[in-house]
Amino acid sequence: MVRPRGDRIAQRLLGMVLLLGLAACSSTPPAPAAADRAPLKLTILHTNDHHGRFWPNAAGEYGMAARKTVIDRIRAEVAAAGGHTLLLDGGDINTGVPESDLQDAEPDFLGMNLLGYDASAVGNHEFDKPPAVLAKQRQWAKFAFLSANIYQGGQRMFEPYRVFERGGYRIAVMGLTTDDTARAVLPENIRGIEFRKPIDEAAVLAPQLRAKADMVIAATHMGHYMDGRRGVNAPGDVEMARQIGAKGLDLIVGGHSQNPVCMLEQGIRDTAYEPGGPCRPDRQNGTWIVQAHEWGKYVGRADFELRPGGQVQLLRYQLIPVNLMRRNADGTRSPATERIPEDPAIRSALQPFQDRGQLALNVPVGDVQGVFDGDRDRVRRQPTNLGVLIARAMLDRTGADLAVMNSGGIRDSLPAGRISYRDILKVQPFANQIGVVRLSGAELLQWLAAAARMTPGAGGFPHTAGVQMRIEAGQLKEARVQGQPIDPQRDYRLAINNFTATGGDGYPPIDKHPGYINTGFNDAEVLREYIARRSPMNSADYAPGNDIQRQ
Repeated sequence: MVRPRGDRIAQRLLGMVLLLGLAACSSTPPAPAAADRAPLKLTILHTNDHHGRFWPNAAGEYGMAARKTVIDRIRAEVAAAGGHTLLLDGGDINTGVPESDLQDAEPDFLGMNLLGYDASAVGNHEFDKPPAVLAKQRQWAKFAFLSANIYQGGQRMFEPYRVFERGGYRIAVMGLTTDDTARAVLPENIRGIEFRKPIDEAAVLAPQLRAKADMVIAATHMGHYMDGRRGVNAPGDVEMARQIGAKGLDLIVGGHSQNPVCMLEQGIRDTAYEPGGPCRPDRQNGTWIVQAHEWGKYVGRADFELRPGGQVQLLRYQLIPVNLMRRNADGTRSPATERIPEDPAIRSALQPFQDRGQLALNVPVGDVQGVFDGDRDRVRRQPTNLGVLIARAMLDRTGADLAVMNSGGIRDSLPAGRISYRDILKVQPFANQIGVVRLSGAELLQWLAAAARMTPGAGGFPHTAGVQMRIEAGQLKEARVQGQPIDPQRDYRLAINNFTATGGDGYPPIDKHPGYINTGFNDAEVLREYIARRSPMNSADYAPGNDIQRQ
């Protein structure tokens, strides 16, 4: 018998209702609507500008094993309170100490994996070595390596962002890299690579991420410049926050300028910040901006509460020192805060790299004919071939117009014959970094006049490359750069080490000049590379000549 069509439809509808009811009984309850979600306690941990410091220094400061202890303690505390964590870095994993540089930063990437980093921005120093090294490092990294504004062949070279799920909430992390990278590294290392303006890329991506995430973070390597006063540097975090604002970005985890971003008030950073002191991050146009100085000296901790509807509230912020030392009035040093024990597993994992790095210091670098003179008495009273060699290496590595090296930073001679990296470290043992400052011709003349006044015998006595000076009775009478008179109206790039830049050996402090950039290049590593590429070398080719004439 054929049932009427209406009966068949009713029967099918009844069957569907029964099936749905059975499914509801046998499956887990549906996820609550967005408005019904409980608030999320989220702790963002952050570092930046690691620069090869996987191992503690001679004073026992920082190092990845102690950093792991700090991070694990916070993770345990947050988890016990029902919260979640995210560990981010602001880039520049590479370049800083020989033990890391000689191993292409493998211990540093391994350490970041073992510490459980979730994401890192790509820094400009990730391009310090040939592309094959960067490709290897990308394979080592088990965390998201992010940059939205680096293009190759018209396509983004790196993952632009990643969305993380924590406690039912979605947190988007976008990576951005300073477009100054193009002028800060060797051209052959970035051939065919385009560094687009990061703020333009962020302006496009931020609304898209806002639509798919509850919180939007930019992990940047762009720099924090007080009140947006960046000088000759490319735009940084402050300018980006002002342009994009809280509608697109909740938080910027920064790097590149290597500052502890702790504000005294709007637009004024606490440049005298002491480890362990309270730290108030910057806030621009509703966006929080944080940065944890450099080298793993601090772990930044930002505790947020997230609520449905995109509500993000900062509950607490602090910079946690990692075994930093404080200089006392009597010249001694003591721990700034509690001593943090090293994680034994991390220490054990990194020990072979430290040992191999030490062995590598005995590996030959090159051969030289004749001695490069670094005798303390002579090098502080007259130009020597070693002073010229160091200054030329600084010039070559940075592409600056001229370089000045203080004689107090030259501690030994380079012997004739086969030389090792350890020989180079005897010459430059302080692990100074090379800085470059862009000055007008008028400013440069004023600075060179101060260099000319340095008394022979003092540590400030200058050794130079790219500049010719005539000095009479300590007064600068004439100065040329690359053989041409200095034009007061045009700009020049001066390479110096960071010790000199901060006023060391009596030089005028210049590290706060808006045109100053600390390249992060280790001075001994710069000299090593220069010699290795030119070996065998003849010391006679570096005779001072008449570049500096004194009367």
